[in-house]
Amino acid sequence: MTHAIGRRKTSVARVYLKSGKGNIKVNKKNYKEYFPTNLLQYKLEQAQKLVSMSNDFDIDVNVFGGGLNGQAEAIRLAIARAVVKLDETHKSILRKEGLITRDPRMVERKKPGQRKARKKTQFSKR
Repeated sequence: MTHAIGRRKTSVARVYLKSGKGNIKVNKKNYKEYFPTNLLQYKLEQAQKLVSMSNDFDIDVNVFGGGLNGQAEAIRLAIARAVVKLDETHKSILRKEGLITRDPRMVERKKPGQRKARKKTQFSKR
C-alpha cells in the first residue's frame, strides 16, 4: 500500500494505492459519481493511463477544500506521486506531461483599503 498527498489551490487530496482491479473511490463514492463531467474523470485517469497501470491498483481518495476542478487536479498530482513512489522509472514520462509539478497558483489575498486583491476604489481628482 502506498500513500501520497496532492494539493491544488485550496484542495488537498490524500491517495492510497493498493493492489486490485482498478477501482477509484473518492470520499467513499465511485469517482464517476463524484466527478460528473468527462474532463474531470479524464484528469483522474491520466497518470495511470500514461504508465499503463490502470487495472493494477485500487485507489482510495480523501479530498477536501476548493471546487471540483481543483480537487480533480489535486488527486491527479497525488496519484502521479504515488505511481512514482512505486516505480521511479515512470517519473520522466509523468514529468514530460507536467503531472509531477505542483501548480503554485493560489488566490491572491484581499488588501485593506481596497475592494479586492487588486481592484481599488474609484479615484477622484477633485
